[in-house]
Formats: sequence, C-alpha cells, structure tokens
Amino acid sequence: MASQMKLSSTEGGPPQSVEKITRIAQDYEYNAAVPLRYWLRTAATLMREAQIYEREGHDEQAYLLLFRHAQLVLVHLSKHPDARKDDKDRKALIGAEKEVEKNLAKLEVLKPRINKRYERYTQLMRERQSRKLSSEISAIPEPRERFTDPALAGVAEPLEAGENRDLAVRLAQSELQRRATVRSRRAAGLWGDWEDAYKTDIRSTDQDLSQRIQNIRSNLDHKAPAGTTGRLQEPGTARDGSTTESTYKYPTVPRHQKALGPVIPPAQIAIRDNNAERHPPPILPPKEHLEPSRASFVDGPLALEPPPRPLKLSPAPQLPEKVRPSAETSSIKPDLDPSSYTFKPSAYLENGTPLRSVFLPASLRARFLSLAASNTKNNLETCGILCGTLVSNALFISRLVIPEQISTSDTCETTNESALFDYCDSEDLIMLGWIHTHPSQTCFMSSRDLHTHSGYQVMLPESIAIVCAPSKTPDWGVFRLTDPPGLKTVLNCTQTGLFHPHAEENIYTGALRPGHVFEVNGLEYETVDLRPKGEQF
Repeated sequence: MASQMKLSSTEGGPPQSVEKITRIAQDYEYNAAVPLRYWLRTAATLMREAQIYEREGHDEQAYLLLFRHAQLVLVHLSKHPDARKDDKDRKALIGAEKEVEKNLAKLEVLKPRINKRYERYTQLMRERQSRKLSSEISAIPEPRERFTDPALAGVAEPLEAGENRDLAVRLAQSELQRRATVRSRRAAGLWGDWEDAYKTDIRSTDQDLSQRIQNIRSNLDHKAPAGTTGRLQEPGTARDGSTTESTYKYPTVPRHQKALGPVIPPAQIAIRDNNAERHPPPILPPKEHLEPSRASFVDGPLALEPPPRPLKLSPAPQLPEKVRPSAETSSIKPDLDPSSYTFKPSAYLENGTPLRSVFLPASLRARFLSLAASNTKNNLETCGILCGTLVSNALFISRLVIPEQISTSDTCETTNESALFDYCDSEDLIMLGWIHTHPSQTCFMSSRDLHTHSGYQVMLPESIAIVCAPSKTPDWGVFRLTDPPGLKTVLNCTQTGLFHPHAEENIYTGALRPGHVFEVNGLEYETVDLRPKGEQF
C-alpha cells in the first residue's frame, strides 16, 4: 500500500495534473483489522519515500505520497480502534498528525510546480495538433522541445532494471556512500540544522509564487548595482520565470589535497614560457623542485635519483577483506546523480499496480545461512529482516538485520519490535521484507509465514519473503502474496495454528524472475545483530 503508484511519469510518460495525482493517492485499500502499529509503519514508510523522491526532484511522486500520508493519517488512522487501546500507538498517531501539519506546506510548494509543468505539456500538445491540422500532413516529427525540455520529457532517463544491473549497483553504491556521509556529518554536528533551514527557506519564499516569479524576472532584466549581493534566482525557478524541477543536493565534502608547489601568477607563467623557447632552463636540483617519488622517472643521462625511501615507494598495504572494494564498485563515479535516472516497474500486481524493482545482493543469502548454521543444525528456524532504501525509483537491500527472536523447529517470531523499528528509523532504512530458514521442511510459505508476510506487504507492496531450505531441492525461493486474492484473504483470515488451510489456492507467487526482484553482484550490504550479546551467532 505504501507506494502503489500508477503514475506514468515513473515510466517516462507525460506529466500529470495535481487533480489526477490526488485521485490516485486516494486509490488504496484500508483494512481496520490490520493492527495500528503496522499502519503507523506504513505512514512512516510513505514519509521516508516522499523525502527521497523530493530530493531526487520527482515532484509528482513526492506529492502523491505526501497526500496519501495525510489522507491515511487524518481520515483512517485517527479512527482506528487500536488508537484508544495502546498509549504508545496513540502517541505515535499524534506524532503522525503533527507530521501532516508540516507536510501541508510542502504540498502547497509542490502543487504550482506540478500544475505549471502539466500546463506547459498540454499547451505543447495543442500546438503540435494545430501544426498537424494546418499543414495537412498526417505524420509530423515531434517538436524538439518535447525532448529537450526536462519539465516535459522528464528529468530522469527511464531504464529497464534487468538490462541495467551494473548501472543500478553503481548508482546505489554512490548514493549510499553520500547518504552515509550526510548522516555522519549531521551526527557530528558539523551541519546542524542546515537541511531544515534550507527547506524552511523554500517554504517561506514559495508562499506567493507569482510575486516571487515577478521579482526574479525583474532582477534578471536589470543588472544589480555594483557592490550589491543577493540571490537573483531562487531554487526551483528558471531564468525565464517558469518553475522547474528542484533537485536537492548536499554540499560536497571537502577533500584536502597535498600542495604540489608554490602558486605562480599567470603573468609570470607567460613570461617563463616565452623565455623557455629561447633559453631552455637548466635542470634544477631535485631537493628543491623534484618530488622524491617522481625523480627516478626522469628520462635521460642526467636523471638524478634521490636516496631510496622504502616507506614511500613500497606497495600500499592490502585492505581488510571487509572493506576491500570489488572490481565493480572500484569504478564508481562520484558524480552519479540518481535524479538523472528512473527505473521502470519490472512487474505488476494481479490488480495491475506496478511494482518497483528490488535489487538483492547475490551473496546475502549465503551470508545469512552461515549465520544461521548453528540453529539449522539444531533444527531451529532463524529469521532476518531485509532493509534498504529507495534510489532512482528502485529499492536496494543494503542491510541484513538479525532481530531478537524466539525459534522452534517450525516457527520464528520476532520480539522487541520497537527496538527494530527504532533502529530502522535512526538509520533511515525501509523494511523491504524478511528472510528465514526451514531447517527440515521444503521451500514453501506456510500459513504462519503467509500471515507474517501480510504485515510486511501492507507496509510496502514490493516486500518480499525469502525462504531457505538448505536440505531440500529447490533450496530457496523469493515470494510475495498475490493481490488479489492472496493479501486480502490472509488479512481477513481469523484462523490460528501453524498449518491451517485457506479457501483460495493462488495465495502467493514467486517474485524472482520474471518478478520484480533481481539478484546483483557487487552490491554491498551490512549485517547487524540486534540480539543480546549472549544470543548472537
């Protein structure tokens, strides 16, 4: 439910109007039988995704998710029966309602930008149709603006997930590194509330959009007097006064480079170059002008070599296995911009709702099985939580979390869910599914597994369940509930017991080929064990 978007813009289609986006945002199924804590996690997931879409410049998706969040919280969750039963859930609901109040300002900022883009698109289409009628030619090439205007053609290049796995890995690794840097600097207090101040400034300047555009156009038409300073162009506004996509970018982390020598003024450089043509300069002593590490590479009989410096010239030490970059990730470009790409939906629910691609590290399953080996040997199930984030309209698993749990030969139940939720919130992680073992059973989804997974798929339709059955063939599988009929059948089921039947047969299906899950090499991830030290593997 969290982001069942049907916007064609996610596939590189034409812009949508705010009116249509609002209708789509309200098109989801709400079931009051689902515990409030799951719906509150759904609301938190909506917020996290909306923030990422907003940073990447995808205004339509951000608007849809923010509106859906507001509608879910104010219309449905405020009346949920659990809101009167549990104090913790009630406090969380109050926090969600306060979040809605802050998001209303964001909706007001996004609305004119989206409508402006849609109006420009419809005007261009009308002009194109008019040209066809006036020229009486049945086939006319699309106007050049259709492709060059990012507001009309889309700022992101639509990609097929299965055909661009290597690019997906590079995008994810680059963006995850950037976000980790942001979190670490924010935790160290180096930036403080810089991001909040930036957003507040945008909200304040967008209160009267038309007046702001007039002011900017006036500033651009007249040069500022000498000695004056100020912003002539506000974020999200083009030089002609029209609104554009506003992509959120963090400042670049400064890198300290070793000085290579004294700075020479340009005039002296020119004089030196002219003289060099007539009088070649003598070879200077290496102590003053040749770096020791480069002196030995000077060609010719007069090459001078300084005394050897083993510490300088010896090969660099090998990095530990845990942090050594792989061949694929070593070529990551620091300037990869996730807002320049968008991955198309790779599969669809049975009701036609598109599913975003989920990229699964190929080595994660083997790592999990090695951690669970002792439990598997003792015929005990083990479970882990698959967490990750959203990049370029695709979901990337970047964290394997082992929660506190109680295991038997046929079940594995997580405990202390609040600690798990708090950890995900602190790390800006989205729960993308779960993985568990069947030590002695075959690879299938039991009735208990189906009920467990319904909670994940309510929070996020792309959620997956990985089952590992190391003693059987096949020894693993990736699954999701069908929708319909699986998700609704399981949510409405009141039966108890480990293995109870359901009336519907087509309750779950595979999600790996030709589903929406892709195994990829080179996608790094971390393993985190939240259990008490005495219970950890």
